Amino acid sequence: MVNASPSSHEASRRMARVRQKGTRCEVELRRALHSRGLRYRLQVPLITKPRRVADVVFVSARVAVFVDGCFWHGCPEHASWPKSNAEFWREKIEANRSRDADTGRRLAELGWRVIRIWEHEDANDAADRIAELILSIKKNGTGECR
Repeated sequence: MVNASPSSHEASRRMARVRQKGTRCEVELRRALHSRGLRYRLQVPLITKPRRVADVVFVSARVAVFVDGCFWHGCPEHASWPKSNAEFWREKIEANRSRDADTGRRLAELGWRVIRIWEHEDANDAADRIAELILSIKKNGTGECR
């Protein structure tokens, strides 16, 4: 875990205002899922030590959906590395990516399917992908994430 702090009081104040749940991307995805008749649970802790919480969960299908911000999770298409306090941010984002990979691996070991959605993805496209997996699981008990 990164123990450094942001470079300024102003940066710290901005970071404190960043939403961790209920972001615009999550809300759009939830609307799209709901319009397809899919019902889900929100902010479900699936691993307790250390605690890992999925954004959207389909409990009976054992599908966990994480909506990742491009900056915070190091999107290969849209992430940009800050120039000020660069080492702090590099370590923080790399730690986030490492935690994401560990979460996915641990959930897979527990029989969960994990879908990660980038914040820049179209909510309807993401909802279609999720709906396809849920339908596949309900039909024949298997499903593959694309």
